[in-house]
Amino acid sequence: MLANLRLLAASLWAGSVWAVSYLAAPSAFAALDSTQAGTVVGIMLTRLAWLSIALAPLLAVLAWRATDLDAKRRRWLFWLAGGMLACSLAVYLGLQPMMAAIREAAGPAGVRASPQWGRFAALHGVSQALYLLESVLGAMLVVKSR
Repeated sequence: MLANLRLLAASLWAGSVWAVSYLAAPSAFAALDSTQAGTVVGIMLTRLAWLSIALAPLLAVLAWRATDLDAKRRRWLFWLAGGMLACSLAVYLGLQPMMAAIREAAGPAGVRASPQWGRFAALHGVSQALYLLESVLGAMLVVKSR
């Protein structure tokens, strides 16, 4: 039962990262103006961060209590969950607030018209790289959770 719960939690976490990063966010920017899309995606990423904050310790407990895992695989799960959490928190606590401040300072003209556009684009690029890393770690987490 715990092994199934571990796999379910890992799949939920990785699947959520994939769904938001590669389906929902691009769809929002395709369907809405960039200000609205940024707001919607920001809300989704905040919820994803909170999901990460909840699932990382749950997976750690499930791995720690697992009787079907050897020590090496258990360490893998700890490191993968920790890596995913670190990526999520770096974006949520570090990059998102900086990007939000630039958006707010840009005013109604939007970020693209702001002198801070280059900085915003760089932060966005780092954010995308961290979500890509989190996606890869999530795939590994699901595979190692089986």
